[in-house]
Amino acid sequence: MVKKGGVDLSEYELQRQANIAERDALLKQLALDAAGAGLGPKPVVKKPASNGTRTHRKAPLAKRIKQEVVPARKSSRLAGFTADSEVVKRKAEDDYTTAKEQERAKKQRVSGDLSLSDVVVSGKEWDKSQKFIVDIINRGANPYKRTFGEAEVQKTSDKELKAIREKMSGLELYDGWEPNQIKIVPERIYSMSFHPTPDKPLLFAGDKLGNLGIFDASQKPPKLEMSNDDDNEDEPRIPPPSITSFHLHTRTISAFQFSPVNPSYCYTSSYDSSIRLLDLAKSTSTEVYAPPSAMDDEPLSGIEIDPQSPHVLYFSRLDGYVGRIDTRASPKKADIFQLSEKKIGGFSLHPRAPHILATASLDRYMRIWDTRKTEGKGDAAHFGLVGEHLSALSVSHAAFNSVGQVATASYDDTIKIHSFARTPLASLAPDTKTKGNSLEHPRLTEQDMEPHSIRHNNQTGRWVTILRPQWQVAPETQPQTQRFVIGNMNRFVDVYAGSGEQLAQLGGDGVTAVPAVAVFHESKDWIAGGTASGKLCLWK
Repeated sequence: MVKKGGVDLSEYELQRQANIAERDALLKQLALDAAGAGLGPKPVVKKPASNGTRTHRKAPLAKRIKQEVVPARKSSRLAGFTADSEVVKRKAEDDYTTAKEQERAKKQRVSGDLSLSDVVVSGKEWDKSQKFIVDIINRGANPYKRTFGEAEVQKTSDKELKAIREKMSGLELYDGWEPNQIKIVPERIYSMSFHPTPDKPLLFAGDKLGNLGIFDASQKPPKLEMSNDDDNEDEPRIPPPSITSFHLHTRTISAFQFSPVNPSYCYTSSYDSSIRLLDLAKSTSTEVYAPPSAMDDEPLSGIEIDPQSPHVLYFSRLDGYVGRIDTRASPKKADIFQLSEKKIGGFSLHPRAPHILATASLDRYMRIWDTRKTEGKGDAAHFGLVGEHLSALSVSHAAFNSVGQVATASYDDTIKIHSFARTPLASLAPDTKTKGNSLEHPRLTEQDMEPHSIRHNNQTGRWVTILRPQWQVAPETQPQTQRFVIGNMNRFVDVYAGSGEQLAQLGGDGVTAVPAVAVFHESKDWIAGGTASGKLCLWK
């Protein structure tokens, strides 16, 4: 026995403690070697004491995982299947395939003819006997902050300008129903148009889900009814207006065009890659154009009818292409031309010279093209470039008026009016050059393309439809003054002249949202605006 600290230790205990000491020394040496090689843990540096305030660290945001479409779970035991059997596995695979097909079918465009009676979404049941449309066919971001008003009108010294400002500013909000009562389509309005009839305001609107709504603004509110609410026994209730909507497309309706030769024909383009012809007289909707395969996704952003050849349709796509089809041909095959490397937001044909085409695109360019000349082959084919203008940010739309001016709206917060005073577009002779690259050497110079700019807030954000200028085609009053409308983020509709002078700023107490989609009737002084909630504002 060996005594250590007054305690008797056996040889076994002495050997055990020696082993422990040897192990501790070895571990300490290994730690020192690792630290010297830079492999050891970093020393913890204590932060100095704070002044008593405690910092709360935000928890990291959880990543959003896109959930895959899977069939609803069902009990195999109750269905009489044995667990993990081949039958159960095959059934699970079949259910998964069926669920995927159903999800894809929801977004696939509908081909073939549609009867309007079968695609009524909401509102008044479609009844041809009432003839509320056919009767006109047979006869032919500071809300409420004004930037233009009565003071500007009274200060106008030019008599002609003052007269038209008084006329436009005098338009009154439709008093049949409040705007929040006129829900013309279920979802956000993307496109809108007046029917060309001068007999009554008849409005068509398309929303983001492919619904088309029709509202006859000549109808009068019926007599007031008494509310059934016991708490408000004396409060009258106005019945809602008669509105009919149809589900013609499976995705956003991007544009309307009424036939200049048949007022019962209305063409619609959509993000579901198709163009449909709505025949109001026959109550049918027929597919006019679609890509060869139902799997092709080629969303359409606009449509125009050649005013001199009504059977010829032009359309633009979100991938930068413009197409041209002849509705008389069978099968209807489109000629496709690449006019931009990015999205074409809108385009327009010159009314007096429809071979001249203007495009507005995400690449910040407004370009003028001559469709009489084509260059390149296959996917690289394009029209002859006449001129181009570069903006600071993307250009949303380009619209021709009857005298050949082009109005554009862009995200650099400007409206630009191109007048082409130096070189009128309608007088351009066909380009006979066979050599050279016209994309690099356009026919019009920068001075020819120089616009008149107007400051205008075009920052719509995510939930408001993009603002686009729209001209009045053939005004009845003071036809010498070209005019167009565009939505205002302060919940107004702005009216401008072709000279760039503002003519009016239309609003009202019932306008509670931005009337982003603003349109003019082609001849009457009727103006409408559509909101993100599918509701309608009308001034006349």
